[in-house]
Amino acid sequence: MIVFAILAPIAAYLIGSISFAVIFTKYFCKTDVREHGSGNAGTTNVLRVAGKTAGILTFLCDALKGAVASLLGFFVYKYLFPDSASMIMYGKYICAVACMLGHAFPIWFKFKGGKCAATSVGIFAVCCPIGIIVGLIGYALNMVITKIVSMSTLIATVFVVGFSIGINGFNGGKPDYVIIALSLIAGTIVFLRHKDNIKRLIKGEEKKLKIKK
Repeated sequence: MIVFAILAPIAAYLIGSISFAVIFTKYFCKTDVREHGSGNAGTTNVLRVAGKTAGILTFLCDALKGAVASLLGFFVYKYLFPDSASMIMYGKYICAVACMLGHAFPIWFKFKGGKCAATSVGIFAVCCPIGIIVGLIGYALNMVITKIVSMSTLIATVFVVGFSIGINGFNGGKPDYVIIALSLIAGTIVFLRHKDNIKRLIKGEEKKLKIKK
């Protein structure tokens, strides 16, 4: 039982380590996205380097792997702990964090990955659907106003983590410190991966999104 509980997050990390940004950019442009633009292996940089088709595919696949990893945790922990709703929820979040670490530091791609934004969409679509809906609305509104992806992503992250803590971390009115901690860890990963963007935002130097045709 313990072995499977450990293997699930390891598998989630390996799923997260599949860098679709690198795969699709190499397919469409015969180049490594990490050698261009911001150097980030994520949707925004793929949009800038390889265009809309590659960018959309990257976003969808990154979100899908986040959802798959979280569902893996759900089903494995449900099988191991069928009578414990808390453990089943922990399984989703543990595998979610493992997937995010895989995306940020992919073992298949020399540990140089993305910033976990698209992957988080899939993750929280499973872990906290209401949170991701509110987060995407916040993202869309800010993008319309500013066209700055990093700011929109960080605002969405605050919404998603807040709802995750509020809904799942205080389910039944009692604090679940494991869910609260894992939600904060997930949000912290996104913020840390955007540290350079945050510095540029503070200086007013962050660029607006321009998509390659």
